[in-house]
Amino acid sequence: MALTGRTALLAALGSIPVGVLEPSWAGFLAVNAPLVVAILCDYALAAPVRTLQFTRTGDTSVRLGESAEVQLTVTNPSPRRLRAQLRDAWPPSSWIPGTEQAASRHAVTVPAGERRRIATMLRPTRRGDRHAELVTVRSYGPLGLAARQGNHRVPWTVRVLPPFTSRKHLPSRLARLRELDGRTSVLTRGQGTEFDSLREYVPGDDTRSIDWRATARQTTVAVRTWRPERDRHILIVLDTGRTSAGRVGDVPRLDAAMDSALLLTALATRAGDRVDLLAYDRRIRAQVQGRAAGDVLPAMVNALAPLEPELVETDARGLSAAALKHAPRRSLIVLLTSLDAAPIEEGLLPVLSQLTQRHTVLVASVADPHVEQMADSRGTLDAVYEAAAGTQARIQRRRTAEQLQRHGVTVVDATPENLAPAVADAYLALKAAGRL
Repeated sequence: MALTGRTALLAALGSIPVGVLEPSWAGFLAVNAPLVVAILCDYALAAPVRTLQFTRTGDTSVRLGESAEVQLTVTNPSPRRLRAQLRDAWPPSSWIPGTEQAASRHAVTVPAGERRRIATMLRPTRRGDRHAELVTVRSYGPLGLAARQGNHRVPWTVRVLPPFTSRKHLPSRLARLRELDGRTSVLTRGQGTEFDSLREYVPGDDTRSIDWRATARQTTVAVRTWRPERDRHILIVLDTGRTSAGRVGDVPRLDAAMDSALLLTALATRAGDRVDLLAYDRRIRAQVQGRAAGDVLPAMVNALAPLEPELVETDARGLSAAALKHAPRRSLIVLLTSLDAAPIEEGLLPVLSQLTQRHTVLVASVADPHVEQMADSRGTLDAVYEAAAGTQARIQRRRTAEQLQRHGVTVVDATPENLAPAVADAYLALKAAGRL
């Protein structure tokens, strides 16, 4: 009950002068008996809250930035009509700030023995699982003078998936993939190429591609063409340690890395390659392994949704061991991590040879565009200091990338909006060169 006993009466009689409320309780009831009777009758006629029944239906997943609808069915088994205000509570991150009150509160009327369905629209602002909290119902009497109130727990979970904003780059990369795979076959043979077909020699072709046996059987010079091999293995490793928690603009580094992983997965599976995922800091946080081509992207999206950075230093030796265990034969290992000097020099470099001697390694990192802006600052004393700091950070980052490249690692360093297409381009370049 929302308004009970003397509290209910005082609230209903709030406009009465203070002096009237000071007499004894018995005298107060005697003077205001008609109003007291009206309030008590109104309370008695309000539909009970405890006997209400609730069920949920609706969306169980939604991409970050989109809306989800969850329906709540209210069944009134009592003989009295339900006139209620209902609050369907969810975590604050389930709505854009400032819209929670309008989205979670509903006026509902349910006749005796009937049911009604109401819809709550969620627009989450963070990835992960959003669990429904309490449903609070305030049941009013016919006069609206008193109400019963109670809570019900009606479980439901909506998983908020990564937005995959880099999906817009997929058509252009697929077009380049088609050029590599059959339409414009590579003419040089590499470790990751296989024989495709013969065609007539044209001026400018590499003479090493001439097939002399086929030429002897016909009147024109024939050259071999090669195409990138299919069914190569790609292991995407996400570093979920403390460096992934840093924000670049409004985007956490981990979210930008996830977006790159999704675009690369979509592209590689269309190329006929197999893709696995490993998220690691000091232990495995998420993994996707051995999925069919049509299942790997949905499985990866689902695995990445609840993943959050851990504020611990990444164990580079453990990460290397886990990657080698998940890639038993030659693979492309794509490590999405930071290019900060200390984690690379003290953590990754000492164990890098274990990876590069067996696999092709690509390291991708999120660059902060603010550093470039700082390096270009001029005009004031503060701007000069900022320029010095930005230039030093840029030089240090470049030096770290060069250290990795000397170990045979392909390095991609790009801003959050450019990282995903840059990683996809690096994958296509390695495939065209026959290095996969």
